[in-house]
Amino acid sequence: MTEMKDLTPRFRHVRLLLARESGHPAGDTEEGYDLLVPLDGEGRLDAGDWKTHQAACRVRHFSNGNTEKVGRLRRKPGGTWYFDYVEGEQDDEIGFKLGDERFVTGEYVSIGRAGKMHTYQVSRVEKP
Repeated sequence: MTEMKDLTPRFRHVRLLLARESGHPAGDTEEGYDLLVPLDGEGRLDAGDWKTHQAACRVRHFSNGNTEKVGRLRRKPGGTWYFDYVEGEQDDEIGFKLGDERFVTGEYVSIGRAGKMHTYQVSRVEKP
């Protein structure tokens, strides 16, 4: 279990909410992700801090008020970031250029889940 004392000052709680897409013309505030990740001064994922604190980098996917999955933020050789829930690749959710994205309120990020890309809006970034 990650404790507050284990986190560096760069760690932030980031909430992503489903943005407008087919089937959700107004988006969906009941579907998204909570991330506990280190961000640099520009709001991008901090690979150096992540590397030394991988176990603390958590992901929670939620839908309709329920936790669907809990996992970790991982990085593949070459720099692709993804959400890893269980051993193996079958459930991995790949972020579209997450290393280049800024996790700043109002920005958008894309996550591939079950073979389909979904767009999420950053709704909150705060110290844990």
